[in-house]
Amino acid sequence: MKKIGLLSDTHGCFDERLRRFFDKVDELWHAGDIGSIELADEIAAFKPLRAVSGNCDDRKVRAVHPLVQRFEVEDADVLMLHIGGYPGNYTPAARSLIETRPPKLFISGHSHILKVMKDKRYHLLHINPGGAGLHGFHMVRTAVRFVLDAGDIRDLEVGEWSRNDGQQFDRTCSA
Repeated sequence: MKKIGLLSDTHGCFDERLRRFFDKVDELWHAGDIGSIELADEIAAFKPLRAVSGNCDDRKVRAVHPLVQRFEVEDADVLMLHIGGYPGNYTPAARSLIETRPPKLFISGHSHILKVMKDKRYHLLHINPGGAGLHGFHMVRTAVRFVLDAGDIRDLEVGEWSRNDGQQFDRTCSA
């Protein structure tokens, strides 16, 4: 059994609220637009990190974190990329990967919109954790945590935080 923390679109922000939300997870997965290699390293020092690079990430992030990750955890085949769409509206790249070998869990980011959807056609679960950072059009920051256990995905929880609540952020989130 593994407890997974999932986030995306931090755009340079990994603050105390996210740390508290992910405090008891075993590893963190980041679905792109991390913000900098320094932030990726900071997250990886907090919890083991699996990440993909996003369209806003620079060459330093892309040198360490690929555009696509395919891996298995607790008997669950996972496909993760930043721009992937969602069931019924996958990007061509995501659709090709899914059609070739459907994963149990498909993760994408980019939209800054939290979505958890079953895809009945490909028999998978899609999760987009939404935008966890301070940049973008979203007014609510979101992240997800869940349990993987012998191929089962369960106990999914969503964290939500207002982007404009006057919170004092640590140095990671300052402009």
